Amino acid sequence: MTLATHPARAFMPYPDAPVPNAAAGPLRGLTFAVKDLFDVAGYPTGGGNPHVLARSGIKTVTAPTVQKLLDAGAMFVGKSHTDELAFSMNGQNAHYGGPVNGGAPDRVTGGSSSGSASAVSNKLCDFALGTDTGGSVRAPASHCGLFGIRPSHGRISLQHCMPLCETLDTCGFFARDIGTFARVADVLFGKDADPLPARPRLLLASDLFELPTPEARAALAPTVARIEAVLGRATPVDVADRPLSDLYWAFRYVQGWEAWQADGALIENYGLQMGPDVAARFVFSKGVTEAQFEQSSAVRREFTAHLGRLLGHDGVLVLPTMPDIAPLRNAAGETLEDYRTAAAHTLCLTPLSGFPQLSLPLSSRAGAPLGISLLGPKGSDRSLIALAETLMTALV
Repeated sequence: MTLATHPARAFMPYPDAPVPNAAAGPLRGLTFAVKDLFDVAGYPTGGGNPHVLARSGIKTVTAPTVQKLLDAGAMFVGKSHTDELAFSMNGQNAHYGGPVNGGAPDRVTGGSSSGSASAVSNKLCDFALGTDTGGSVRAPASHCGLFGIRPSHGRISLQHCMPLCETLDTCGFFARDIGTFARVADVLFGKDADPLPARPRLLLASDLFELPTPEARAALAPTVARIEAVLGRATPVDVADRPLSDLYWAFRYVQGWEAWQADGALIENYGLQMGPDVAARFVFSKGVTEAQFEQSSAVRREFTAHLGRLLGHDGVLVLPTMPDIAPLRNAAGETLEDYRTAAAHTLCLTPLSGFPQLSLPLSSRAGAPLGISLLGPKGSDRSLIALAETLMTALV
């Protein structure tokens, strides 16, 4: 059995091609998967859509972020499934099916970095690259019981990676344990220019903790208490500077406008056949007006300034990653779409601001994982992970 034929269905079934890695380095001995949006020399880049795959050809250049991991000694083991054009959050691709959630096999992985989360949670590799535009690392990290980060916007290179939304796209990654996660972070982030203090000012996102289901809130409450026991009492704050629904729609309009700029011509010129859920999102995206985009961009700037003032240089927010555990794999399409909408109200604040958010696998409910997050000032990515290292060491 190869990784491509493993029943977890985490990997694209591409023919193996040699991808050399350094003989020594800080990641020597670790294996990794790459979401099928990044170019890897010797492989096509399919983007979760057969027409995109057919047009791809075999790439001759490896994305710089992937090359950085190879140069650090990590071994590439394959390209992982992605939701179609990275424009979904459930992990179920209409063309290729859904990878298996190693943390809760009867539930969806979440997407669009579905294959990467599946590969790590099923122990098929040590870590994996994903992308996060609206939640595509944070959602599957929570669903699959993994560490996962959406970095500060622009902190990790997306060169030679298929775009979805220029000002929202980020490159994140997953791991099962904080030690491996920190090793990868050292390579991809280096040191923060303005690191957090060893004991940051802890804040509790009161308004965001109202969004999860009652059952999820009950599961998260003792986790918050455990975090406070290690890091100190958190001060309750409201994160939103206006109704959350206004921020949600600002995100939707910015995302929709930029997604159509990135993929509209491809979809219309080549008649891409897409699953009904993704097709509906692009229909919405095509209808977003420039005026809606500009108005939403103004809301985005105001919220980002507000969040920057709230956090300062030393604040860290504790917030729920998702509104609940992952939906069941056999859930109806409407149920999945409703869950996606609910999740986006929590997830959209980080892409709007461009600040980093780290999801930690510290809670569970009904036998399924449930993440909780730390959100810090822009550029505090490595400091957030150091804080998680302190937290995890104390909680073991």
